[in-house]
Amino acid sequence: MKKFKVKRSRFMAIKTIKLTSLILLVLLSASAGLYSQQALLIDKVIARVGTETILLSDVEDQYAYQAQRMAAVGEELKCEIMQSLIAQKLIVHQAKLDSVEVSESQLESNLELRIENVLRQMNGDESFFEEYYGMTISEMRDNLREDLRQQMLAQQMQNQVINEVDITPKEVKDFFNSIPTDSIPYLNAEVELSEIVLAPEVNSEERSKALQQIIDIRKRILEGGEAFEDLAKIYSDDPGSGSRGGDLGFAKRGVYVQEFESAAFSLEVGELSDPVESMHGFHIIKMIERRGNNIHVKHILVKPNITDSDRELARIKLDSIKSDIEGGKLSFEEAVKQHSNDEVPSYHNNGRMQNPNTGKTSFETAELPSDIYFAIEELEVGDITEALEYPLPTGETYYRLIKLESKTKPHKASLEQDYTKILNFAKESKKSEYFSKWLEDKLKETYVELDRRYLVCPDIDELLKDNKLND
Repeated sequence: MKKFKVKRSRFMAIKTIKLTSLILLVLLSASAGLYSQQALLIDKVIARVGTETILLSDVEDQYAYQAQRMAAVGEELKCEIMQSLIAQKLIVHQAKLDSVEVSESQLESNLELRIENVLRQMNGDESFFEEYYGMTISEMRDNLREDLRQQMLAQQMQNQVINEVDITPKEVKDFFNSIPTDSIPYLNAEVELSEIVLAPEVNSEERSKALQQIIDIRKRILEGGEAFEDLAKIYSDDPGSGSRGGDLGFAKRGVYVQEFESAAFSLEVGELSDPVESMHGFHIIKMIERRGNNIHVKHILVKPNITDSDRELARIKLDSIKSDIEGGKLSFEEAVKQHSNDEVPSYHNNGRMQNPNTGKTSFETAELPSDIYFAIEELEVGDITEALEYPLPTGETYYRLIKLESKTKPHKASLEQDYTKILNFAKESKKSEYFSKWLEDKLKETYVELDRRYLVCPDIDELLKDNKLND
């Protein structure tokens, strides 16, 4: 599908909208060798933008990281990196002049979140973290704190500037009319969907079997002296953690389902929980370590067996709900609140399904799983599918009804049919132009000094030619 094109100013040519996204995870994803390279550099200031400085290592580190990921790089990449750094430093300099602030609590919370995300990917293994990055977690925090502060300042400054931008219906129309006729994009078929989700209810016999199994496993650990980790590898129905001896790594509140979280956070280090029942089954939890508001636990999960009879009962219940909706006894939205599983995100949006790729409620038909695509292919807007299987990432299978809320065919974009989509493109275009103009104006009145012995970049020279304060 073609995209609407955004008008570009001179500053837009160097991707200003992305200049403030020098994401911390890029630094955290770099190899330990990259950090050792930095230590070998004879570092020095190679540019000043207002009160901010750019170091030789700032350019070389990013260049080294990109060189590892790209097949071929040249000196022009260093110029692109320098352009991005100049823009970022300019935004940070202006943020300080305008008294934009990042609180220490915001900074530390953001920094901790990024460290936690990396640690979780490493299964909470701090020794592996230290070996990989060549520094302790505390040293990493200190090393990255100022970089993150500048990123957050730049982002807040950019948001403050572009939040002033609004757009009128006339501007939307003018934006669309400015697109050459042969460049107006064709839009793929799109649909909006709602769902009602049911989890098959476990029958009492299978529930009792699962509970007895988790009790027996707990007894083997406490009384038989068997290793928690060994039994997790054999018996846990959680494939992600089972192979690691039940290890879930570090997590803070809000990560686990409520019943599991309440039990886990109440444990002392080394303590083993009583059996805990959640939507996933029965758990026993072992507390490994506490670190502030974060806990490191292991668990063993036993899922009750869902029988064919349990699955059939779920299908029958959904068929009955569908009949009630079609018969006018209740609306689809009322049925969502009365019957749909409240752990599914759509429950809190009156059943509307959200596209994970865009965060919106519309799906291009090519994005749909094949079972949904074929189930709705012949439906009219407002129709509801038969009960469909809904496999979860955790391994369970739920069932759902899906309602077709809206449907568009592939078509050439038009104001009549796609006003909201065109409005969003037009507004983003205006924000881009507005922010680019803001950057150009600030650049003209900000002192910039470059040491051209290290970089010869024609685009940067062109960018600075109107800067009256440049030497």
